[in-house]
Amino acid sequence: MQLDDFDFADDLALLSHAHKQMQIKTTNVAAASASVGFNTHKGKNKVLKCNMKNITPITLDGETVEDVEFFTYLGSIIDEQGGSDEDV
Repeated sequence: MQLDDFDFADDLALLSHAHKQMQIKTTNVAAASASVGFNTHKGKNKVLKCNMKNITPITLDGETVEDVEFFTYLGSIIDEQGGSDEDV
């Protein structure tokens, strides 16, 4: 089974193997959110690239989304290798 995203309350983590698909997902989530009156907080959006050679930035409404080396999702630290070893 392949997961495309993790959703919980107001937290969302999008997953993709391809840069182009991640850009499409990011744009689609922002558009779907706006259509029901939700705002996407651009300052809270982050991109974690795992083993990616494409350095083209992901954008949201014309602004570059910040690249990070790790992020915390529901209390677990996810790193660039895709694991949560930093939690242990």
